Amino acid sequence: MKLVHVFDAYCGWSHGFSTTLREVIARHPELPVEVVSGGLFTGPRRVPVREFGYVQGANAEIAKLTGAVFGEGYERLIADGSFVMDSEAAARGVAALRQAAPERAAELVVALQQAFYVDGSSLSEAATYRAVAEGAGLDADAVVAAFESDEAPYTAADDFHRAAELGVTGFPTLLAVDGRQVSVLARGHATADDVDRRLASLS
Repeated sequence: MKLVHVFDAYCGWSHGFSTTLREVIARHPELPVEVVSGGLFTGPRRVPVREFGYVQGANAEIAKLTGAVFGEGYERLIADGSFVMDSEAAARGVAALRQAAPERAAELVVALQQAFYVDGSSLSEAATYRAVAEGAGLDADAVVAAFESDEAPYTAADDFHRAAELGVTGFPTLLAVDGRQVSVLARGHATADDVDRRLASLS
């Protein structure tokens, strides 16, 4: 059995789920974790943040429910409403980090969401992935090269296809995958205890 974390780096609820994800992984070191980008803001949804009038209210709810921090850097980044959340670019970056250290993918995407939601770093910029890679002790040049490579858009598309194939329609979704059996452990918000109860029911 393995865990599959289907998320979007530009999804506030995915950011809010980071604490639960870390706790679940700490409790279950025996379970490998696959990380898949879901593609929330692609195509016609790739528009300036001002067109999503609910963002500030949703973030306040996420912070209240999960304790997630939305930092001053992030608030400055989105203040004038012109910032565009591009999930395809974020998925390319996630794939680049995952390629550098597959076994640390979950840890790396948590750090990536911190870079956006706390520090206010754009997930469309190579410098963001360089900083996350350097912070994790990875080969930053290799990560940036993978992010900027000609293959990167195909890697992102593969992730979006994988998420759809798993039947995921909302982010984050944490799955337990055992052969062909796919079980939902969490969707949106859940505690580590919630996930444990669902895991126990599978055995």
